[in-house]
Amino acid sequence: MGIIEQDLSNIVDKLTKDDISFENQRVLVTGGAGFLGSWICDTLVNLGAKVVCLDNFSSGLSSNIEHLHKENKIEFIKHDISKPISFKRKIDVILHFASRASPLEFDKYPIEILKANTFGTWTALELATKHKARFVLASTSEVYGDPDPRYIPTPETYWGNVNSIGMRSCYDEGKRAAEAFTMAYKNQFGLDVRIIRIHNTYGPRMRKGDVYGRVVTRFIDQAIRGSPLTVFGDGLQTRSFTYVTDMIEGIIKVAYKPDITGEVINLGSEKETSIIDLAKNIRDLTGSNSKIEYRALPKDDPKRRCPNISKAIRLLNWKPHVPLNEGIVKTRSWMIESN
Repeated sequence: MGIIEQDLSNIVDKLTKDDISFENQRVLVTGGAGFLGSWICDTLVNLGAKVVCLDNFSSGLSSNIEHLHKENKIEFIKHDISKPISFKRKIDVILHFASRASPLEFDKYPIEILKANTFGTWTALELATKHKARFVLASTSEVYGDPDPRYIPTPETYWGNVNSIGMRSCYDEGKRAAEAFTMAYKNQFGLDVRIIRIHNTYGPRMRKGDVYGRVVTRFIDQAIRGSPLTVFGDGLQTRSFTYVTDMIEGIIKVAYKPDITGEVINLGSEKETSIIDLAKNIRDLTGSNSKIEYRALPKDDPKRRCPNISKAIRLLNWKPHVPLNEGIVKTRSWMIESN
């Protein structure tokens, strides 16, 4: 059994104990071939839901869902969610996860990112309204921008410190607009909505290579190849890294927890790790001799990122459990397996 199969089995076992019924639930996952989207599809299928996976492969990978598609375990639709679409059969839950999310893509695809998070969110919300479906928005810690240090760990009540015209604005403001759309549909139509602010998740199926800018897989890939580990700025900026299985468990709990409509919930690790410490740690865990190479810090790169997860603990009985070192080793093993 491979890393993904083992991890998936663990998630399903945990969620099965929560006594949530997925039978006869028809769930639409936008961005379902992406990193998190494909894990959601896999998990829901194994819990008995009927899953519709929608993706246009702008950043998602067909290989992430190929096993489900071949075995007719999902219904797949190739479509750009920023364009209208309709479904004849009833949809019970929509999880809107469609968007590029890599900072190194923000200057290459800003319009596509904005469209996925504005037009795409509107399209998905229209579907939810028509089908009277529950709507779950994948938002991000990026809505906080570069937080005031007084608000770290950052609670959901913090309004953010975002440059609305900066290089990151296509994603930051796109997600902020998506949140506004989501709450507008709740307020105007009484739609059952939930917003998840996702913090720095990593693990198997995250895209590999320098071009995508996801720091954990980039460092692991560089370390395996013996290439320099590229650190932006002085590396003292912090992030809070959450292994994918913990994140998926939290996402499914948000989607199926009763009586939390309108809630905005941080999901992420409470432990801050500096980027330079992450680089050194990955180098040690992979037994690499790679040097560390410093590059210019991108504009508006947040100095610190750490969520206050007291609401997730209180409402969902959720907190991450996989230690960073364990998650790095699992991710490295998967990257070697999948080459």
